[in-house]
Amino acid sequence: MFCANDLLALGFFQAMTTQGVRVPHDVAIVGYDDIDFAAASAVPLSSVRQPRDLLGRTAIDLLLEEVEEPDRHSHRQVIFQPDLVVRESSLRPGAGT
Repeated sequence: MFCANDLLALGFFQAMTTQGVRVPHDVAIVGYDDIDFAAASAVPLSSVRQPRDLLGRTAIDLLLEEVEEPDRHSHRQVIFQPDLVVRESSLRPGAGT
């Protein structure tokens, strides 16, 4: 199960556990955001990590550019490369990292 964010993934994990579904034996779970708690959950959660510092710096730079130089500023799409952080929630049982 790929969830839109780590909080949804952790909630899904809890619901599966309540139903007796074993993670990752019966279902693999991957979240998005790589929040701090993802690594500390009962079964550490695999997650997609975005470069948060770079996202923040880029947002501020674009905002300042638009405020300080509105005639020269152009709206553009900035794409960042995410990283998949593989943890136990998506590993096949018996597989190493």
